[in-house]
Amino acid sequence: MDRRTMLRATVVGAGAVALPFTAWSAAYGAPAQNATGPYGPLQAADARGIQLPAGFTSAVVARSRQAVPGTSYVWHDAPDGGAVIPNGSGWIYVSNSEVSSSAGGGASRIVFNSSGVVTGASRILGGTNQNCAGGKTPWNTWLSCEEVSLGRVYETYPLGGSAVVRPAMGRFKHEAAAADPVRKVVYLTEDEPDGKFYRFVPTVWGDLSAGVLQVFVAGSGTSGTFTWANVPDPDGSPTVTRSQVSGAKTFNGGEGCHYADNTVWFTTKGDNRVWQVNLAAGTYELAYDDNLVSPGTAPLSGVDNVTGSSYGDLYIAEDGGNMEICLITPDDKISPFLRITGQSSSEITGPAFTPAGDRLYFSSQRGTTGSSSGGITYCVTGPFRR
Repeated sequence: MDRRTMLRATVVGAGAVALPFTAWSAAYGAPAQNATGPYGPLQAADARGIQLPAGFTSAVVARSRQAVPGTSYVWHDAPDGGAVIPNGSGWIYVSNSEVSSSAGGGASRIVFNSSGVVTGASRILGGTNQNCAGGKTPWNTWLSCEEVSLGRVYETYPLGGSAVVRPAMGRFKHEAAAADPVRKVVYLTEDEPDGKFYRFVPTVWGDLSAGVLQVFVAGSGTSGTFTWANVPDPDGSPTVTRSQVSGAKTFNGGEGCHYADNTVWFTTKGDNRVWQVNLAAGTYELAYDDNLVSPGTAPLSGVDNVTGSSYGDLYIAEDGGNMEICLITPDDKISPFLRITGQSSSEITGPAFTPAGDRLYFSSQRGTTGSSSGGITYCVTGPFRR
């Protein structure tokens, strides 16, 4: 039995019969498989080295250590997780800086008018460490997460106001956050080989200053049912949060996280998987696994930040791989949406759509130089499905 066959049997779960792979989709909702993308094949690289489908165009928005065009604000090093916040007259793109506090760690914003023209840029968080990903809240704040041991979540205010630390959301190696307005909770990923998946239940929805941190409890399989258990000590000292609850399910390197329509998706870079949690049914399963793609070569590796379009497509950025943002459709088909060439020592970060859904922002964290000082933030415009 080769590794793929063994993994397919494992995914079905203990005690079940391993069906032929062709029967998998109808029976279980297979992890995404190779297909031609909804926008067709990638074209030759443009002047910025980006391969896109026909009809799409790219532009550079900002470069690390250079003033954002149209402003005097110098863009931060190592741009990472990001989101778009509407501001009434246009939108704001927020972006983390994954460097130490002494090197300028924190987060910044770029302000756009309704035509997508930059009208301002500024710092919204400083003095923090390795701010990797995070998440937007329904009340239009940005949760900026520290990816360090005993890291914290900071709530920032792109529309105006001073950032505030949110210790009740736990101290661990934070990665991403995704707000669920139906259950009034925030999901959190942890970037450790033995990391866990959490949710924060605020005492009052819209106020993250107090609440309960819970951890995802489930079996060892890749699908099944789950429950939530309270983390006794969210401060993570002396016992780290991931070791406090017996039965908490381990995930290998939690990364991006996205919520929509009673479902939360999150990625684990250690095993190149995308997990799908059906919150209404109380079940979880794989949405993608590079070892379960057949036939052909798996298109997505180094899974990292993830966002979704209004149509329901998932866009997943690669940390490494061949520098692609891949697209998973609602009918479980996966394909490359774009590829950045000439930047193999970088990673793609911070994908986020504008409210109209016709622009996608993202960054190449280390650009062409392979250094944190070489970050580039882009915008792609085109006929996205909406």
